[in-house]
Amino acid sequence: MQASRIAAAVALAGSAVLALSAPAFAHVSVQPEGAAAKGGYAVVDFKVPNERDNASTTKLEVAFPADHPLASVMPQPIAGWTVQVTKSKLAKPLDLHGKKISEAVTKVTWTADGKGIEPGYFQKFPLSVGTLPEDTDELVFKAIQTYSNNEVVRWIEVQEDGAEEPENPAPVLQLSAATEDGHSHGSASAKDASAEHDDAKAAASGSAEAAPAADSSDTTARVLGVVGIVVGVAGVAYGVAAGRRRGTDSNARA
Repeated sequence: MQASRIAAAVALAGSAVLALSAPAFAHVSVQPEGAAAKGGYAVVDFKVPNERDNASTTKLEVAFPADHPLASVMPQPIAGWTVQVTKSKLAKPLDLHGKKISEAVTKVTWTADGKGIEPGYFQKFPLSVGTLPEDTDELVFKAIQTYSNNEVVRWIEVQEDGAEEPENPAPVLQLSAATEDGHSHGSASAKDASAEHDDAKAAASGSAEAAPAADSSDTTARVLGVVGIVVGVAGVAYGVAAGRRRGTDSNARA
């Protein structure tokens, strides 16, 4: 019975390890590198975890919001992946820095050339996007993740105010207030906007390698912390069991 209690304590602490480590790789998400200011350009990363033990992620499709079209979308090359940017005609042309834009990006698709995202790993897919809208606080993207076993997971459910997070939430990019030196519609020439876009692309190249390491270190630290708790719980349980045995032996000799 004492051995059973020790095993139960270790199992409970082991469950805590999974509970703390799993949320870090819960679903497809999008985050800016730095700020995503309204009216400007930004580099954003779509973070894709592989949540299967027996299959790799081989394809990611990201649909862009039709209610806030983005005229400029530039992907960063990723080894082992091909990327396709799909554009469509706009029903109402955009006025971007004094220039009429008649089409916008509606979808970006990444397809693995090799193994893709294997079990136990994740991948970031950077994009330089702009100009960001000024009349909303967020952009909702809908993503479709395909595995090597042909399983398809649709991250397309929109979070409703006051409701619990849906099972397959769509990635949401939060926009910050426009900065004083940031571009807004009609406030800069197309040449200046293009130069800023190139700077954003360069920033993506310099930071894409460092980000995965930081995420991995954070998850590792949490897991190691809980493993320490597991060892502590097992030690206490063993001590209690040993104390009871000594007490029993003393009583027997008496």
